Amino acid sequence: MDGASNGGMLYHEVQESKLCAVHCVNTVLQGPFFSEFDLAALASDLDLRERQMMLEGTDGGGRGEGGVSAATDGDFLTQDSHNVSLDGDFSIQVLEKALQVWDLQVIPLNSPAAEPAQFDPESENAFICHLQDHWFCIRKVNGEWYNFDSLYAAPQQLSRFYLSAYLDSLKGFGWSIFIVRGNFPRECPISSAEAPSSYGQWFSPEDAERISKSRNETWDPVGRIDQTDQMVSQIEDADLKAAIAASLMDAGPSKPDAPSVSSKDESPNNEQKK
Repeated sequence: MDGASNGGMLYHEVQESKLCAVHCVNTVLQGPFFSEFDLAALASDLDLRERQMMLEGTDGGGRGEGGVSAATDGDFLTQDSHNVSLDGDFSIQVLEKALQVWDLQVIPLNSPAAEPAQFDPESENAFICHLQDHWFCIRKVNGEWYNFDSLYAAPQQLSRFYLSAYLDSLKGFGWSIFIVRGNFPRECPISSAEAPSSYGQWFSPEDAERISKSRNETWDPVGRIDQTDQMVSQIEDADLKAAIAASLMDAGPSKPDAPSVSSKDESPNNEQKK
């Protein structure tokens, strides 16, 4: 019988600025696999490809005087990114691209391909949830379900019998929900020294439960978003905005698909930080 993933530990990241998309991706993967700069590079690559597709779509039929495409007059072909904002909010396309690096697929819960999960969510392994620029994941780890919302101090365990009602509540409040499918990494191959971000912490299930109870944190599907906005307004994020802007300017068509993280083929590093 296979042992527990990551030695039975839970990986969780606490909210930093508006980097909930980074936290969401990393908790899906259960390790510090991506930084905001990795996702910004992916966003820049997506922007470039989308602009090229728009230009190719108008080539020959949408050119105005001087041979300039009429599409360049639209907002889409401006220099602003459509996949990342300067304060660190990323699009679902960026999250999809990041998870594809690890052979994982993102599927909308309301799509025909996800129909079995609508009746039996317990058969899945991970969900991504989004509302008002906030992302978080619900993930099955070692047979138990946890809410890895970065606004919580630690992962919160969900009863498998409550999972369906929990997802229905999210949908009722207008959250978009996506399934993540594929072969999830069983071990984090990245040591603490190699981690591209430093927002995370490893918890035993017992420590996670103790911290959650001591904080007396309760789930509020709308109020949590307001807390995010208040938190961001209190955080000095000028350096983050400047760094992401620089990353977007520096990124070009030669950007690799995979961020600068350790290869999946490397031997796992089992030393975990608690």
